[in-house]
Amino acid sequence: MSDVDTWLAHYHAHSAVLPGAELPWLADIRRQAIYRFADEGWPTRRHPRWNHTSLAFMDQQDFAPAGVAPDAAAALARLRGEDAGHWLVFVGGRFDAALSDIGPLPAGAQLSSLAEALATHPEAVEAAFGSHEDGDSPAALNAALASDGAWLRLARGVTLEAPVHLVFIAGADEASRHLRNLIVAEANSEATVVEHYLGSGEASTLTTAVTRLQVDADARLTHLKLQQEAEQTVHLARIDAVQGRGARFASHSLSFGARLARHDIGTRFDGEGCEALFNGLYHLDGRRHVDHHTRIDHAQPRGTSREFYRGLLDGLSRGVFTGRVIVAKDAQRSDAMQRCDNLLLSRQAEADARPELEIYADDVKCSHGATVGQIDEDSLFYLQTRGLDETHARRLLTYAFATEALDRIDLAPLRKQARAALMARLPGGELLEELL
Repeated sequence: MSDVDTWLAHYHAHSAVLPGAELPWLADIRRQAIYRFADEGWPTRRHPRWNHTSLAFMDQQDFAPAGVAPDAAAALARLRGEDAGHWLVFVGGRFDAALSDIGPLPAGAQLSSLAEALATHPEAVEAAFGSHEDGDSPAALNAALASDGAWLRLARGVTLEAPVHLVFIAGADEASRHLRNLIVAEANSEATVVEHYLGSGEASTLTTAVTRLQVDADARLTHLKLQQEAEQTVHLARIDAVQGRGARFASHSLSFGARLARHDIGTRFDGEGCEALFNGLYHLDGRRHVDHHTRIDHAQPRGTSREFYRGLLDGLSRGVFTGRVIVAKDAQRSDAMQRCDNLLLSRQAEADARPELEIYADDVKCSHGATVGQIDEDSLFYLQTRGLDETHARRLLTYAFATEALDRIDLAPLRKQARAALMARLPGGELLEELL
């Protein structure tokens, strides 16, 4: 069972051995977070932000260890390829030093597990950790039970030339894992961070993941999340960013696994002239359900945001997008645009798209739009006249629909990883490779 009493018991059994348990401030956050979760329970459709994705079933859900974990070393080798970068690997929710390869870092860059950071510089972690009030009840559960995660801090003006890869591989013995990543990019710094979530097995497992990002004045941060967990996983995640003056933040969310995945992604412009790109791609089949819930707060003037989400939906799956852009009263000359486009690959698949604008300023440029449809018959006919059979033509058009999201990933190695992950999901991906 996964009801409130089960999680309270889990907290009382494990809180004393979690990293940083001896720190009063962290113990207090964890205690308040678990009791907040106990008060609120799992979100249902009665919650305004969850009216398309109810977690009421979680009270009756039995989570169990996967039993069989992927070969972590082999999975990592396939993922890395020739990409050097900085690699932090976590297995079963805890840092694995043997598989990790942080490599050399420039002066002023800190990169470690969260557990190590809590032991070596807890004051800095405290400033970035967040509180028990952040997010909805799944985020509170994460704050109470987070066993590890990544810590990245870049001093003023520091640039990481190679990407930071955070790899989270499901273990064989854990029914749930709770991960928290803290990223601080001080003024004029720059980095790219990639989160990979991998898993296998047929047991029902739970992942909660919270990533908090501080992007200070004129800093540039790209964050890419690639979620490829097992078919029975429930993945509940939150990404929170705060941007200083002139900061640029790009978020790419690629959801290719789990039976239910909820991605809450948000940023707040705390300075003038901020830029944000939110880009997402999800592929669903069977009875899978994916929900992207985004929020961009234009709290200061002259901010620019662009939001693009694309879904490929097959079988009896359901994709949900709710995007909210808020332009504050004094945020004049804001420029915001959001789109969500969904391609239905079966008659039973469903897509819900709700782009929303909430504008309190008068000198702004804002737009939004959404589409839900099937493969264009004229395009299908055209490809068939050029010698492709219907099956191959449909696959090619499906891939073409997805490439617009992939093309927004600037770094070629990351774009290649994303493309490989998509090909692994699409039916006939091997044959499709021959056509490209």
